[in-house]
Amino acid sequence: MFGKKKQVSANQNLGVSYWDIVKRQFGKNRVAVWSLYFFYFLVVVAFAADFIANEKPYYCQYKGATYFPLFRGIAVDFGLANWQPEFAQADWVNMEYESAIFPPITYSPTTIDIVNSPFIGPFAAQDIKPGRRKHLIGTDQIGRDVCAGMIHGTRIALMVGVLSMSISSIIGIFLGALSGYYGDERLQVSRGRIILNILFLFFAWFYAFQVRSYAMTDALAEGFMPYIIQWFISIFLFLAIMAIPNVLSIIFKKIPYFGFRIAVPVDIIIMRAIEVINSIPILLLILSLVAVLKKPSITWVMVIIGLTGWTGIAKYVRAELLRVRSLEYIEAAQSLGFSEWRIIFRHALPNSLTPVLITIAFGIASAILVESSLSFLGIGVQAELQTWGKLLSEAREDVSAWWLAVFPGLAIFVTVTIFNLIGEGLTDALDPRLKQ
Repeated sequence: MFGKKKQVSANQNLGVSYWDIVKRQFGKNRVAVWSLYFFYFLVVVAFAADFIANEKPYYCQYKGATYFPLFRGIAVDFGLANWQPEFAQADWVNMEYESAIFPPITYSPTTIDIVNSPFIGPFAAQDIKPGRRKHLIGTDQIGRDVCAGMIHGTRIALMVGVLSMSISSIIGIFLGALSGYYGDERLQVSRGRIILNILFLFFAWFYAFQVRSYAMTDALAEGFMPYIIQWFISIFLFLAIMAIPNVLSIIFKKIPYFGFRIAVPVDIIIMRAIEVINSIPILLLILSLVAVLKKPSITWVMVIIGLTGWTGIAKYVRAELLRVRSLEYIEAAQSLGFSEWRIIFRHALPNSLTPVLITIAFGIASAILVESSLSFLGIGVQAELQTWGKLLSEAREDVSAWWLAVFPGLAIFVTVTIFNLIGEGLTDALDPRLKQ
């Protein structure tokens, strides 16, 4: 196959694949391996947060009937079910059950324990109600359990890191591939296509976004998903209008003047865009974008971090494509008449993604740190949401509440560190000089 990576080594002659070698090299770095195991642990905690810290029981017998409140609560949160009338305003811990099984921590991150507030430390005397358990690492200013907030904050931290870098990866890989493969000379477009696209660009933007600005503003007030739907509609209209000049260009190219092909400097355009974004401090750019939002949301924070963090990935992919595009298998694919898009995404790009793995590992750590900084400043996060950064910011209210500084700060430090260690382990494992 054209896209198969050629590794000239004794290991390849013995039938050992490239990724087997990478796995073996990564396994030699014990610190990176243990960091990966700890990442798996965080993933388990993030997925099981509702089952670890929750005031709803797993199972209960109530008035002769059997219920599973915790599982039904998850279904209600996803809009798949509704609460029974007797449980609409239930005080789950103090209900008179015939029998019940509760999670290890009988607090949700939003549960307020007025008796044990404000700022009750983990070693201080606590007035625990029947059915409740001790606050393992204390409470915050209004009596919320810090341990429950830490556990549910793990989910938010990983979501921000992984989802924001997924957005960055899609944008960075696509633009980096175009920049590296086409350069400034290889993308030839007819003069008529360029002129028509420039003329229709204004109309496409006007009718897709300006005319629909009121609909998008109303959708923003309704929530994130309605706004995203309106964005997809606008993008569809934009692409539909921009398809018109590309169809007309087929007719215009028969005229010699409009059919003359011009090289589009793709590399210069994308690299200058990267320089513009990199010239602005990322945190300042994110603060500016978050400030214009009417309703703070952690989802918007993820999207904004993703839209501003793609430049490093694009540069790595561009560098790899500049190397790969001159190799023999790419030239063979071109000689067989394969389309440029097939060559890029089927043959060139799969062999250029190795450095991206390293960038993504470091990028996840950076995204978690940015989200924690925003939460610490109280920007872009809903008031009722508990995150590590938000817990850390509450320590400013009382300097004696050391547990609010130590535990969230330690969680941020350890999580960022393990992703950096995983990134360093991948750097060594993917280094071709170490493949022996």
